[in-house]
Amino acid sequence: MLRSAALLVLALGTWAAAPAAGPEVVDLWPGAPPGDAGIAGPEKDLELQVKGKSYEVGGRPTRWITNVSKPALHVYRAAKDKDTGVSMLIAPGGGYHNLGWDVEGEEIAAWLNSLGITGIILKYRCPRRPGDEKGVPPSGPLKDAQRAVSLVRSRAAEWGLDPKKIGIVGFSAGGHLSGATATNFETRTYEAIDAIDQASCRPDFAVMLYSGYFQLNGALSPTIKTPAGIPPLFIAHATDDPISDAIHSVTMYEAMKKAGAPVELHIYATGGHGWGVRKVGHPCETWTDACVAWLKKGGFLP
Repeated sequence: MLRSAALLVLALGTWAAAPAAGPEVVDLWPGAPPGDAGIAGPEKDLELQVKGKSYEVGGRPTRWITNVSKPALHVYRAAKDKDTGVSMLIAPGGGYHNLGWDVEGEEIAAWLNSLGITGIILKYRCPRRPGDEKGVPPSGPLKDAQRAVSLVRSRAAEWGLDPKKIGIVGFSAGGHLSGATATNFETRTYEAIDAIDQASCRPDFAVMLYSGYFQLNGALSPTIKTPAGIPPLFIAHATDDPISDAIHSVTMYEAMKKAGAPVELHIYATGGHGWGVRKVGHPCETWTDACVAWLKKGGFLP
């Protein structure tokens, strides 16, 4: 554990420390996830390969998880002397096939902890299930995300968290999941199963990085709603993203602005895709500074 933490500190570079201890792991559902067709084979932990070569971000390989059939929360608490009571769910990307566990999960939790924010990685179900429509977000992860917001809010007093400062941050497909969670709070996508589901599934703010799936056939995806009361939103993307075109974030921004939602958009000249909080030598690295300023202006950070 100490060696892993040290390596993470070196990988992050600018962040003061990695999460100080292993996370508390909390099962999301009391039994089988609702509406899940299931997946064959055990959960897998892997180093992502693309065309036979290691997929690297900032010159380093990345760790991914797939075959998730038991969704869970990995809770990294902020240090007591820095704890602001703010918490953020973290939705790693991976095209709804895998989860970028280090670059868009553990390293994000370390960054949030450095701000006094409790980082909670959402291990949502993946890959896509048999019968899921190709090119369209599957329905299972949104069920997991809604349940996750309710679970954190229901445990807020126990965990010393502010129930009115529960956010969500997502990357790539996880960015879409963050946006879907932030706009689908009027109707839960599964039947309530216990007292946890009596707590609101509306996050208090949402952050979306290099997201996909916001635009479908030239219009806003039907997976995104425009109800009254959408929470504050922060969106960032790079113009040269080769995997998810920045038009997805632009479409989301325009739709949310039209709906009267408080929304901020940052489009960077370069950066590609999948940067997380790693140093990649592009302007997109500054998104963390912009996000912190936005959180402070919104009253979510002191």
